[in-house]
Amino acid sequence: MIALVQKAAEEQSPLVPPLPELVIGLLAFAIVFFFLWKKLLPNINKVLEERREAIEGGIEQAEAAKEEAAEVLKQYKDQLAEARHEAARMRSEAQEQGATLIAEMRAEGQRQREEIVAAGHTQLEADRKQAALALRQDVGKLATELAGKLVGESLEEHARQSRTIDRFLDELEEKAEAAR
Repeated sequence: MIALVQKAAEEQSPLVPPLPELVIGLLAFAIVFFFLWKKLLPNINKVLEERREAIEGGIEQAEAAKEEAAEVLKQYKDQLAEARHEAARMRSEAQEQGATLIAEMRAEGQRQREEIVAAGHTQLEADRKQAALALRQDVGKLATELAGKLVGESLEEHARQSRTIDRFLDELEEKAEAAR
């Protein structure tokens, strides 16, 4: 018998299991497969589905946040552009006001200068007339004294003195105008 067992052992290949072991193995595999298919596979699919939904929800939220961020960025850029435009407008207004103020100050300065020059000319003319009058009186007095010494009589009489002085000064003015 030993020889028979040895012969049977030799005939059987080490890669092919014996038939009862093969049947038991297949049965055990079918039970495990059925258990996995009925119990574990739905749980795995459920977890995978939840994960997929969470990922898709996260992607949708990320896209919504991205769109919201783009909108906020657009609003910020619009506000920035508006602020720049407002600043440029204010700068332009300030420059215009500055130019207007400078023009007004120049006009006021010019007006004041003209007033000062006119007042100076008026004062100068008044001083010249006063000096001419004083000079005329002094020259008249000297001329009367000199004429009185030449003529030998006193020319103290006022009317006479006045006529003599006026005549003398008129002659001087005519000579001065002729000389010009």
